[in-house]
Amino acid sequence: EVAELDEQDRTEMLESIGLTEPSLSVLAREAYQTLGLQSYFTAGEKEVRAWTIPVGATGPQAAGVIHTDFERGFIRVEVYSVDDLIEHESEKELRAAGKLRVEGKSYVVQDGDICHFLFNV
Repeated sequence: EVAELDEQDRTEMLESIGLTEPSLSVLAREAYQTLGLQSYFTAGEKEVRAWTIPVGATGPQAAGVIHTDFERGFIRVEVYSVDDLIEHESEKELRAAGKLRVEGKSYVVQDGDICHFLFNV
């Protein structure tokens, strides 16, 4: 029911029962933390997708969650943050601002990274 409310009504309802966010959000976050998991994102023009990986996963390991060929043929990963994307509004502007990083096989993917994997099989 809470999810169907507009933001203002949702905030008021949650505050009325002493919560700052929906319980499902808290449960999911705590489950991820307990299990040692995190998420990274892939983004294209038509789709943004979250992928679940263990904390400490490297670039190739994260790529392998999408497809084993991505892990096997991993070359590098282009990475940027959600905050930088919000600030710069496009991947083109991120590149121009120097906010898009190129990382190698030893890069440890961070929670919330947006990744574009380059591979060759």
